[in-house]
Amino acid sequence: MASKPKPPQMALHKVIMVGSGGVGKSALTLQFMYDEFVEDYEPTKADSYRKKVVLDGEEVQIDILDTAGQEDYAAIRDNYFRSGEGFLCVFSITEQESFAATADFREQILRVKNDENIPFLLVGNKCDLFDKRQVTIETATAKAGEWNVPYVETSAKTRQNVDKVFFDLMCEIRDRKKEETAKPDGKKNKKTKKEGKRKKKCVIL
Repeated sequence: MASKPKPPQMALHKVIMVGSGGVGKSALTLQFMYDEFVEDYEPTKADSYRKKVVLDGEEVQIDILDTAGQEDYAAIRDNYFRSGEGFLCVFSITEQESFAATADFREQILRVKNDENIPFLLVGNKCDLFDKRQVTIETATAKAGEWNVPYVETSAKTRQNVDKVFFDLMCEIRDRKKEETAKPDGKKNKKTKKEGKRKKKCVIL
């Protein structure tokens, strides 16, 4: 008997959440995963989540690693970064220090991945607390422009742009993988990504 052809394997996109403590990384993740807002979530270890979603008409899986607590242990942190295919770097618009810290996270990621064009979104969370804003949209947008990455403001509480940041990042990861597969030598082409940046729009179904 001829064996049945295996169904094509569903694409898996690995996303890593990075950012200072208390900026709402877990709140964003839980809102995306379960449609619920968890205000006081005290993570002591990194949590991993997996969800099936439809990206531009195709069923894919997203794997989210919500880092917490271990950022101080360089070896553990580097392992996390190594496993990621894309990064959501989160700060709180109400905390200047958390915004300043994003530069360190970016630096660490680039050092570990050795790739300037790794899929990466800068995310300003807690935009519902606009009366407590310490980081202006202009400042954050300028920083994102300097890094050549998109900037999006979110609110885990009101769910504003929560799906958008995860789907936008998955689009970047998917496009990056297609780009790498298409290359005959399999080497990373540094130029293509920057030139093609932000041209493709992703549709959330």
